[in-house]
Amino acid sequence: MINKKVENVQQALEGIADNMTLMLGGFGLCGIPENAIAELVKRNIKGVTCISNNAGVDDFGLGLLLQKRQIKKMISSYVGENDEFERQMLSGEL
Repeated sequence: MINKKVENVQQALEGIADNMTLMLGGFGLCGIPENAIAELVKRNIKGVTCISNNAGVDDFGLGLLLQKRQIKKMISSYVGENDEFERQMLSGEL
């Protein structure tokens, strides 16, 4: 059996590059991968297609990636709490 345990978020995100599709868990703002999102922001990964049940809020969760224009496409069931998502969608940026 392959050992899939990693020691830190940097190891967990090895191999993540621009223009990838990422599925990020959580429900609303509960259980989201906060450390992974912060690391994606830090690495400035661009062109992400993001699959998640929501788009976070302006200053938390996926909202942090949206602020930096790192998400190019969002697949989600609920996006009503994020003003930046709405602005980007209506302007055609997203």
